This record gives sequence, C-alpha cells and structure tokens, in this order.
Amino acid sequence: MSNVENDHIRQSVRKNYASIALQGKGSCCSPGANCCGNEDSGLMTQISQQLGYSSSELGEVPEGANMGLGCGNPQAIAHLKLGEAVLDLGSGGGFDCFLAAKQVGAAGRVIGVDMTPEMVSKARKNAAATDYHNVDFRLGEIENLPVADNSVDVIISNCVINLSPDKQRVFDEAYRVLKPGGRLAISDVVASAPLPAEIRKDLELYAGCMAGASLVDDLEGMLQKSGFRNIRIRPKSESREFIREWAPDRQIEDFVVSATIEASKPAG
Repeated sequence: MSNVENDHIRQSVRKNYASIALQGKGSCCSPGANCCGNEDSGLMTQISQQLGYSSSELGEVPEGANMGLGCGNPQAIAHLKLGEAVLDLGSGGGFDCFLAAKQVGAAGRVIGVDMTPEMVSKARKNAAATDYHNVDFRLGEIENLPVADNSVDVIISNCVINLSPDKQRVFDEAYRVLKPGGRLAISDVVASAPLPAEIRKDLELYAGCMAGASLVDDLEGMLQKSGFRNIRIRPKSESREFIREWAPDRQIEDFVVSATIEASKPAG
C-alpha cells in the first residue's frame, strides 16, 4: 500500500478510538456496537474474564482503564519480573500498563504508546487518579516509536498490531527498542485463511481488528526479517466463539482468530 493509503487507514482507526475514549461507545470488536468499549463495568469484567484476565487482576487497575478492547491477555505470557522496563504498543486507557506496573514494581517502569491523543489523555488521567509513578504514557505511532534504542526488556500489546497497515515497520521498531535478550509477548488477531477482498477493503472491519489481520506464516516471516528468534505464534481456536460476535452475519470467524505471539531479540 502507498503512504497515502496507509495514512487513510490510520486516520480511520484513530477516529474510531478517539470516539471510544471520549464517549465509551463502539469497540475494537464491533465498530459502532456496544459489545465492549463502553462504561458498563459489569460487562467489562465479563469480557475481560472471557479473554483470560483473573478477577484479582481486574480489581488492581484504576476505574475506567479497562475498556474491553483486547483479544487476549498478554500478561499471561509476558512473565514480567521486578525491575524490568516494559513497553505497551497501543496502550489505550492503560489497562495492561497498570497490570504490568504492579508486576515490575517501583524499580521497574512501564511505557504506554498510543496514536490517539484522547486515549493518551484518558490513560494519564487514570494514572494520576491512583498515583502510578512508574508508568509513562506517550503519544506516537507504533511504526515510529518515541522510545530509545535498546531500552526496554519486554514489549506487550493487546489486539493492536493488526490495526497497523505497515506491520513490518512495527516489528522493526520493536526490535530496535528492545534490549539484547528482550522479548515480545503479544495477543493479537491473525488470519487463519486469506481474507476476501471485500473484507480487507472495509474500513469499519479494519478499525474493528479484523480486516487488517495477517496470515500466521506472513507474520512469522516479518518477525524473522526484523531479526527476531524463538518465534512462537499460537492461534486460539476457541476465540472464534467471541470473534463471531464482532461482525454478526459476516462469518468473520472463518477467517480470523486470536493468537499469542512470542519472540526474542538475540542476546548478543
């Protein structure tokens, strides 16, 4: 795709998530619907538990941080340690950042990057309300990270990389900012079969975390090209059950599935 086409996609995605941040309407999983991304805390809890978060994790984050926008739980595969530096790609309201901040402790730090100003403002407000001092939210695109080279131990992300029209650039940037020996721990949506053209061209489905999904083999190739090793991409067939609700009557579950993505940067 051309730079103009890529920017058109980014603007569409940014508009969708600005609306969610400001109004709590719409969602990653079903554009224009209220299946998630709203202010119903009971519904948010139900959705997040379905995605793999425990009730204790949900009770640790500031009110309003959990917006129900994920497709899994990257915390479950990140194996975070005290003192580590963590980067969250597409941090939204800060949900995964706050959970990571608890795990790395006061000696660690967490950086959240999001391209939507309204989301960054929401996350900063959530942090200020609860005195999180080891979390920093930055405005930026995940294809052009506002993060120094070789500066973070772990990169997490939850249903965001599929939204990028230039995923190779995302993985190149992730490799750049990771320390030698650093690792990726990502939950995302991947394509289990080639997506029909009418789905790929649908901007609503793109903003809804579906039309931008890449095939597993293609993702593995991108990660290898960036320099990553120990690549493990594990699709979760059971996720088709909730993905079916993201675009009712479109049979989107025949083409995309949630997956965990793990990889590491060589130590030397």
